[in-house]
Amino acid sequence: MKIAIAGCGNMGMAFAKSFLQYDLVKKDDLLLIEKSASRCEALKAEKTGVVVDTISPRVSEYDLIILSVKPQDFAGLHEALRAVIRPEQVVLSIMAGIPIAQIQEKLNHPLVIRAMPNTPAMLGMGITGFTAAKEVDLSNLRKVENLINATGRSIFLEDESMLDAVTALSGSGPAYFYYVVKAMVEAGRQMGFDDAVAALLVKQTMLGAYHLINTADKSLDDLIKAVASKGGTTEAALREFEAGALADTLVAGIKAAQVRATELSKE
Repeated sequence: MKIAIAGCGNMGMAFAKSFLQYDLVKKDDLLLIEKSASRCEALKAEKTGVVVDTISPRVSEYDLIILSVKPQDFAGLHEALRAVIRPEQVVLSIMAGIPIAQIQEKLNHPLVIRAMPNTPAMLGMGITGFTAAKEVDLSNLRKVENLINATGRSIFLEDESMLDAVTALSGSGPAYFYYVVKAMVEAGRQMGFDDAVAALLVKQTMLGAYHLINTADKSLDDLIKAVASKGGTTEAALREFEAGALADTLVAGIKAAQVRATELSKE
């Protein structure tokens, strides 16, 4: 398969490097389109693929075109892409907030798949929700799913509107996790640890807790109870969290992200 990627920031390159790592595409068959001159020079030095700075007729030679530019930059490239795209090419958009129908209209092209990855894709540990226009056949859908899975795991959604929820829950999710980690590190600092020791204690705790979630045959409530003995220290902390409505605040924040994702898709 030959793949062109328009927009070579963190996420675009996470996809590119994952494809190469799993031998899903050869370097000579990977076209990297990046408008920034300095970024182009850096990519050429890395020798990750064929690097160019503009959409040109050569894009028509590729089987899959991945749109990984910022949503606001799509307006500056869709006319050039529309002029060179072939009917059989598949477009995979990982741009936040731009619905399939709008991409189809701007490109005058029906074969569009839309996905929402998250930043752990840079380590091959991402989770991506994706959906597709009805015109995309099963064969092309499976090919793209296989590519996405090189960056971690994926889930197919029949209803495109659920991508707003994916954006809020997993797309933005790493930031929520970092927010909690930051608060825990700050608590450690206030209790007398230096920053490095507090960070080590918290990060290793989070890593171990994650593996317990994945391997223990217990619900989250059961895992909490296993730590929170009656009248103990954990119970004291949990009471404080409940008094401050921490869980309700987190849920409200995630729902606010979903609302904003929906708003962005209509702007």
